[in-house]
Amino acid sequence: MRGVFITGTDTDVGKTRVAVALLHALAAAGVGAIGMKPIAAGVEPGEGVNADVAALAAADGLDVPLRDRNPYAFEPAVAPHLAAEAAGIAIELASIEAAARRLQARVGVLIVEGAGGALVPLDATHDMLDVAVHLELPVLLVVGMRLGCLNHALAAALAIRRRGLVLCGYVVNVLPPPMPLLDRNVATLTDRLGMPPVAVAGAFEWPRFDARTLAALGLADAACGESGARTC
Repeated sequence: MRGVFITGTDTDVGKTRVAVALLHALAAAGVGAIGMKPIAAGVEPGEGVNADVAALAAADGLDVPLRDRNPYAFEPAVAPHLAAEAAGIAIELASIEAAARRLQARVGVLIVEGAGGALVPLDATHDMLDVAVHLELPVLLVVGMRLGCLNHALAAALAIRRRGLVLCGYVVNVLPPPMPLLDRNVATLTDRLGMPPVAVAGAFEWPRFDARTLAALGLADAACGESGARTC
C-alpha cells in the first residue's frame, strides 16, 4: 500500500492534527488521499463517530462507509484491548487490512492514524504497530514535546525499527506549556534518531508539509517535490 501510518509517543500528542495537515497538503499537491483510523476509543454518546475520525473525513472530503474508515469504534475512552474486551469482540487485523484495501481502491494514498501510542495493546498478543506491519506502511512518529518525550520517542523508534518497519520521519509537536530547552531537546532527537524532524509545529499551531517533504515521505512523486505541480 502507498501511504503512511501515523503513531505517537503517547495519546493526545497531535496525531490527528498531523494526519489532517497531511491530507490538506496532499490535496493542495493534487494527490488523492484518504484518512483512516482503524481503531478509535472515546465516541461521545449520541455522536455516532469519534471526533478524530470526523476530522479525517472532513479533511479528505470523501464519502466512504464509516465501517471502512473506522472499522473498530468504542465508546469508552480506554485502551483498545480493554474496550474490545468490554464489547465482547476481537480486533481482527485481517478486517482492518480489508477495509484499507477498499479505501485504497478509491484513492492512491492512505493516511492511517493509530490510537494512543505505538505499543498500546490490541489484544493479548498484538499492539498498534501490528497494524502498520499488516498494512506494510512506513511509520511517521509524532513526538509531543514535554518532559519525558526523549525517552518515549527513542523507545518508540526502537520498537518501530525492531519490528522491521521503516521510520520515515518524525514530527515535533510543541505542547503547552513550552518545554524548557526545546531546541536542545530537538537537537538530541535529531542526533539520536539520525534525522531531523520533517515538520515542527509550535503550541496550538498546525504542522506544515511542503511538496518536497511529501515526496521524501513517499506520499507524492519526486516530480511534485521538484516543481510543486498539481499534476503529481
